[in-house]
Amino acid sequence: MITRRPYGTETAVTMAYLAQPDQQQKLEWLDGGQFAVLLDSAATDGQLTVGRFTVNKGEAPPYHMHTREDEVFMLLKGTALLWCDDEEMELSEGGIVYLPRNVPHGYRITSDTADLLMMCTPAGIEGMFRHAGRDLASPRPEGFEISPERLAEATDKYGQIILGPPR
Repeated sequence: MITRRPYGTETAVTMAYLAQPDQQQKLEWLDGGQFAVLLDSAATDGQLTVGRFTVNKGEAPPYHMHTREDEVFMLLKGTALLWCDDEEMELSEGGIVYLPRNVPHGYRITSDTADLLMMCTPAGIEGMFRHAGRDLASPRPEGFEISPERLAEATDKYGQIILGPPR
């Protein structure tokens, strides 16, 4: 049996979970990108967050590290530069990266567009995206932006540490 739970409704996780694309929360993210919450804490009993970024050339989060979760991301489409500690690497389409918690990292999209799949364990990082981003299902407030202050507040609240500007 599979539980179908639209975003915003809570159910105890006692069985598998399914959400069709129109049921997944989509957030406005950095540099005009989009972050879709595919699986969150509520859907996985706190075990796993899965999200998908759809972004454009130049998108780059601040150089940062996670203190609460391990991260895996896969570049489904596009190319990027990746920094792990101070090592720079190229990531091509289909490439996958494992980033244990407390490892400084960042990336910059080098292709015109990119599609990234992110998985974090345990769950919870979706709260940071929800706090700093904006749900695309609601009207865009005039002047909305993900300011450095808004991002810093969200990262601090959810166990991320910003170490520097985007690379």
